[in-house]
Amino acid sequence: MSSTSFSRLGTANAYDNARRNLQSRQTSLANLQENLTSGKKITNPSDDPTGAAQAERAMNRIARIATDQRALESQRNAIAMAESTLGDVTNALQSFRELVVSAGNGAHTPAERTTIAGQLRGMKEQILALSNTADSNGMPLFAALGSALAPFIGPQSLAPDYRFDGLPGQSASDSYSIPFTLDGESAFMNQPSRDGVFNVKVSNTTSNLIPADRALLTDNVVVTSTATLAATNAATVAYNATLAPGSEQVIYPTYTVQFTALDATTTLGTTTVTYDIIETPLVSGGANPIVASATASYKTGEASKIAITGIPGMSFNITGTPPATDRTNGATPAGSVNVVGSPAVGDIITITPSTSVFSTLDTAITDIGNAANANAATQAVSQALHNLDISMSRVSAIRGQAGDLLGRADRITSTNDKRNIEQEANRSRAEDLDMIKGVSDFQNQQTGYSAALQSYAQVQKLSLFNFIS
Repeated sequence: MSSTSFSRLGTANAYDNARRNLQSRQTSLANLQENLTSGKKITNPSDDPTGAAQAERAMNRIARIATDQRALESQRNAIAMAESTLGDVTNALQSFRELVVSAGNGAHTPAERTTIAGQLRGMKEQILALSNTADSNGMPLFAALGSALAPFIGPQSLAPDYRFDGLPGQSASDSYSIPFTLDGESAFMNQPSRDGVFNVKVSNTTSNLIPADRALLTDNVVVTSTATLAATNAATVAYNATLAPGSEQVIYPTYTVQFTALDATTTLGTTTVTYDIIETPLVSGGANPIVASATASYKTGEASKIAITGIPGMSFNITGTPPATDRTNGATPAGSVNVVGSPAVGDIITITPSTSVFSTLDTAITDIGNAANANAATQAVSQALHNLDISMSRVSAIRGQAGDLLGRADRITSTNDKRNIEQEANRSRAEDLDMIKGVSDFQNQQTGYSAALQSYAQVQKLSLFNFIS
């Protein structure tokens, strides 16, 4: 006899399982819908902890790149303003130079040269103001490694007449930034051993003026040995006791060539001059300010050219023409002439180092404004043009550095853009949703959910009571 086994299925249990499946499908469908609307495959860290961490790191790096770029833009604006300011300085120096050239016109009277000097003074004040220009935050554009709010101080009554109130040098760039400021000390301050900028003044111990008929002139000072010059001038670092400790500046000595004797009688046809070289302040050692004495000769009655080489580390030439009228110099031996070429006893040549662009401009203004004759004006114009050209080359060199920094800023910006793209790609891979796959998954889930609803509705109709009825 066979028997049949019967098992009883609980209707409530089937309904509960179906409802849980429907709720799960509904939750999945809602999550897919949220991913589609947000465009993210990770809406909560719990969705994918590893991906969320990668996305967070990428976003932090993107924020850091944005911060670096904002700082770079601020630096770029400051350097661009500094470069533009140096352009204005160059234009002002060029205008100054053109006016100096016009002052050399021999037809100008002393009053006209005084008027020109007044115009030059206004340009110099403009250049000094430009050197102390500050950016939009009130920081000086030419502060070097650090300075006061007005880096350039002057004119002062004590040496040096102008000084840089700060720490010379140029801040270094790094991989993602450039300096905020330029080295104003290199742009506007001179170093005689490096730049060879000297002011030469011709005068006489008695009249303080070389007569126009002698036309005594000097050429530009040439630095012959920077090592000697630097070693000599190193002793003057702490010369100015008025400066605070640690801010002492080098004060280069002034040299004076004084003609003490002139002999046109010992050797017929030859004039021999004797001169002393005096150093102030005395830094070469010893107690005698006369550091050297020498003689030079030239043919009597002709233009003289005396090479001065006794000054440590520098040399220059003194050129003079014979006077228009005879000038007797003591006894005249038989057969000789009583015409003596320049220079004369008591003539003084003063060589003063120019420590800044502003010193050069001040000297040009003073010498042109005080030139009593064409000879003095020619000497003033000649040395002013020489020193101006050197000063303009220093400004142009620093302006070139500014252009290089701006080019570097452009390259850093390009690098930052590439870094930003790379980090955006990392973040996108970690958290962004593949929209095609997302839409496909949503449609599949939607179809499955719809089928589950329909099957649940059909299952609800399967009841014994439905069949009995």
